Amino acid sequence: MKPPESDAAFEVSLRPPMFSEFTGQRKVCERLELLVAAAKKRHDVLQHILLSGPPGLGKTTLANIIAREMDANIKNTSGPVIEKAGELAGLLTSLEKGDVLFIDEIHRLQPTIEEYLYPAMEDYRLDIIIDQGPQARSLRLQLPKFTLIGATTRAGMVSAPLRSRFGMTARLDYYNAEEMQKIVRRSAGLLDVQIDDPGAAE
Repeated sequence: MKPPESDAAFEVSLRPPMFSEFTGQRKVCERLELLVAAAKKRHDVLQHILLSGPPGLGKTTLANIIAREMDANIKNTSGPVIEKAGELAGLLTSLEKGDVLFIDEIHRLQPTIEEYLYPAMEDYRLDIIIDQGPQARSLRLQLPKFTLIGATTRAGMVSAPLRSRFGMTARLDYYNAEEMQKIVRRSAGLLDVQIDDPGAAE
């Protein structure tokens, strides 16, 4: 077996590509599947989604599955990376209709950055302040309709105004022993590694 080029590529290669291959989180997946089906039936973009839960439970994987099921491109970033409004503006203006913007650790967005997100999420527009002092003026940009998927390990730290703009919020829970064994067996199969039931249970 040829090894992946990097740890990131290796991790991606093990991720399930669709809801039907995702183990566990059935209630969350069922809700997401219904949302995706409804959006596709309307020929519309998916509403914004907030996924919360401890690390390593599949929030990033689900975001990528959602984008794939919607036949949409996905752009990935994280809250700590977006330090200036201009950086957020660059991300938003690079989106095309139907794209998914995934923000990991969204609870770590600065309050000033959040304020720029509000009209983008609600009305698909971006208000930018140009210059300072008496010369300051506002420039309004119309954005294509997109879906924001936020992920957080600290749901309580997501501000109420930001949380209220998500059409769906869902919490991922820990996997039980049977689900963990199924995940291990699936990964072993993808890696061409032989494993028995006691080994998977380890």
